[in-house]
Order: sequence, then structure tokens, then C-alpha cells
Amino acid sequence: MRLSGKVAVITGGAAGIGFAYARRFLAEGARVVVADIADSLAAAEKLDTTGRALGLRADVSDAASVRVMVEAAVERFGRIDVLVNNAALFATLKPQPFDEIPEAEWDRVMAVNVKGTWNCARAVLPVMRAQGGGRIINVASAIVAKGTALLLHYVTSKGAVVAMTRVLARELGPDGITVNAVAPGLILSDSVQANPDVTGFQQAAIMAARSLKRDAYPDDVEGTVVFLASDDSAFMSGQTLVVDGGSVFSTL
Repeated sequence: MRLSGKVAVITGGAAGIGFAYARRFLAEGARVVVADIADSLAAAEKLDTTGRALGLRADVSDAASVRVMVEAAVERFGRIDVLVNNAALFATLKPQPFDEIPEAEWDRVMAVNVKGTWNCARAVLPVMRAQGGGRIINVASAIVAKGTALLLHYVTSKGAVVAMTRVLARELGPDGITVNAVAPGLILSDSVQANPDVTGFQQAAIMAARSLKRDAYPDDVEGTVVFLASDDSAFMSGQTLVVDGGSVFSTL
């Protein structure tokens, strides 16, 4: 119960790896806000029926929607100790040459993956500041270190998340707020497995590069996110922890 008494907001928490994070946080004793553009209420009910999970509809690319989410979370639970910026566009993307990426798709990836992270961090800031501290955990990707071709918009967006993590750590440290990132490799969540374009993309190369020769699933990265949310990481900030089976050896 490493998160007992804490309140966590997990964006993109209704499905995929975000749902797995929410389930693990509840198991660790936290109360959890499942924020997503769809199915958040059903996801919260599936996760917990005792009132410890709250489902909220939120579009992280829309600042007003995020503000309403934060207000509702505070109204229900009284505080926000942890923000997991997990919402992102990836599982539905199709790998393609950078000059063939539709402009609308580029803009949407940046709006969700980059602007969404910024929107959520600034929305929870007044709450965490008033409390005297908090944890912000941004979900980046190990793909940034590899410069993987055919996903320029996604790789670029996650590189921006790493850079944002470092700047926010500098700015928010004086408020007692830590800001760290986790950078998973390819995690076979249910939503990722539903897209053969993603699961089949360079799968052999990904496996060959790993020290641990097996597929990765949500429970392989959940513990790292719990660590960053807990008091065990209280003197850590601005760091990006790579969880990819030993493919990337340096920090991002």
C-alpha cells in the first residue's frame, strides 16, 4: 500500500496502459481519477465499486476541459497528490514516411501528446502548490532515444515530453513538486494489440535489441510509475526512467 491516502489523476486511464496504471494505483491504496475522452465512467466502475475511483470525461488538448476535470477531482477527493500524464495518441497511428503524414494528424498528435501534458500540469499546479507539494509523472517513450523512422510525429512529441519534464522539474522544485518521466518500450496493452500496424512494426528489431528477450506488458512498467508516485522517489526530479527490457541503456 505504497500510495495509501494519496489521490491520483491518470489521464487516458479508461483503456490500455492507463487502465493498468489505475488498477495498480488502487491496489496500492490510492484514490484514483480516471480521466479520458470516452468510457471513463464505465472504466471507473469496472475498477472499483466502493467510491475510490472516479471517472471523468476530459480532453487533455482542451484547457477548459482539463480545468473542469481538476475541479471535479478536488470536489470529490479534496486534493490531488499525483498526476500521471498518460493520455497520448499512439495505438491508432499508422507508421508512414514523414512527408506523407497528414497535417491534421500531426497537429492532433502534438495537441494531445504535448499540449495535453502542458495543460494538465498547469491545471493541477495551484492545487499542488496549496498542498505544499505533489508528483507529476509524464509518460514519454524509449523510442525517443532510437529515433525510429516512420513515426516522426509520435517520436517528436515524446521528445518534447522529456524536455518538458526537465523544465518543469526546475520550475516546480521550489514548490515541493517533483516532475519525472517514464519511458516505456513497446508495451503490448490491449489497445496496442488491437492495431496490427503498430504491433507488427519493427517487432523483430525491437525484440533483437532487448536484453530481455520477451514481449512487454503493462505490469512490466506499472511498478516504475508507482515508485515515481510514492515517497520513495521524494528526492528525484527531472529524470526519465527507461523501461524497455534493456534496449536503451542511457537516460534520455
